[in-house]
Amino acid sequence: MRHWSETFDLAVVGGGNAALCAAMTAAEAGASVLILESAPLPYRGGNSRHTRNFRCMHQGPMYPLTGTYGEDEYLDDLMLVTKGKTDEALARLVIRSSEACLRWMQAHGVRFQPSLSGTLSLSRTNAFFLGGGKALVNAYYNTAADLGVTVAYEAEVRHVHRDGDRITHLEADIAGRPVTVKARAFVLASGGFQADIDWLARAWGPAARNFLIRGTPYNRGVVLRDMLDQGADSVGDPTQCHAVAIDGRAPKFDGGIVTRLDCVPFSIVVNKDGERFYDEGEDVWPKRYAIWGRLVAAQPDQVGFALIDAKSIDLFMPSVFPPVKADTIEGLASQMGLDPAAVRRTVDGFNAACQPGAFHPTELDGLRTVGLNVPKTNWARPLDTPPFYGYQLRPGVTFTYLGLKVDARAQVHSAEGPIRNLWAAGEIMAGSILGQGYLAGFGMTIGTVFGRIAGKEAAAHVA
Repeated sequence: MRHWSETFDLAVVGGGNAALCAAMTAAEAGASVLILESAPLPYRGGNSRHTRNFRCMHQGPMYPLTGTYGEDEYLDDLMLVTKGKTDEALARLVIRSSEACLRWMQAHGVRFQPSLSGTLSLSRTNAFFLGGGKALVNAYYNTAADLGVTVAYEAEVRHVHRDGDRITHLEADIAGRPVTVKARAFVLASGGFQADIDWLARAWGPAARNFLIRGTPYNRGVVLRDMLDQGADSVGDPTQCHAVAIDGRAPKFDGGIVTRLDCVPFSIVVNKDGERFYDEGEDVWPKRYAIWGRLVAAQPDQVGFALIDAKSIDLFMPSVFPPVKADTIEGLASQMGLDPAAVRRTVDGFNAACQPGAFHPTELDGLRTVGLNVPKTNWARPLDTPPFYGYQLRPGVTFTYLGLKVDARAQVHSAEGPIRNLWAAGEIMAGSILGQGYLAGFGMTIGTVFGRIAGKEAAAHVA
């Protein structure tokens, strides 16, 4: 094993948004910084490559955001999706810090655009990146290079060596060669464990082997497991994760945001038996899209089917894959491998239960069904206008919530107290705030806020 020739002030494990925010912040404070990115250069950036937006508090219109999105409303939205399973103090810290982050992001190369039509009706709450997450990642790497940050690609950290209340060094394979990396401070921003299917299956059971991983294949939880084995405080439930319904034709790994299906509010969703199983119109999509991965995961064979008619096909951002299309409900069911008679019964029952009213696709409209065991409480319109369209749904896991517990300084602790030169940011600690559920764009907010905190604290430690 060779030793890196330099002892850095800060070694950052990970190469996505949180890692980059930590690295840039520390470098601007005068620290020498090394980023260890496990992916090769074309796939750098972790799950941040697949993002589109950042959820941001603001007191008035602030480009590209419209209106006002205050702290209390933001927190209420978070409490709703997590059902109160959050550390409120850390949540408020993230929310309050998000407003200043927007200008900081622009100063570090990120460009924004107005929200796209058909995305999630987020013009007031979420700032969309011009060019998406890949453009953000590239901008940050360019800025990091200008600041003198060193980056090692294909750098898989195998062990974080803890000696009492300090980390002394890392053991890594860099481009296939074993290397010892020494630093005075360390930030862990290496994500969750979702790409380790065996770990998922141990947590969820055999059904997890049918899950698709829409995020990066490089987040296998090696550093997380290593730290938990060494007594670092943990937070979160291994069965909780950011899991959305994605197109069943997506690849096993790295399908990204283009495989997500946003059609659910304007469809009916059935399982393989042709039966509806949940209210597709329960709330606006940004507050409900992240529950559908778990809902589909609970169905037979972990699969669902969204059925739409011609009235609704242009109301949402489409998947990268074209929908199945047929002139009749029976023909659509047959093409999707469903029992045509069962699907026809479900559609007829749903259509008969729909009530008259005004349809408003971008807001809760109260257009509901009456008399069904599984109601639809908004956007309930009969499926009666051919042609008919369908998508197969599968659970798509973005990241897991089991992680390292941190304090407001992003510091990692153990039963013996704080690990004095170790901080964490991003998905590896997001379970400190996300006990369950998800709010669109909030992962990027957590990563940005805690990345900046971790970088500032680490630089102060070595100053």
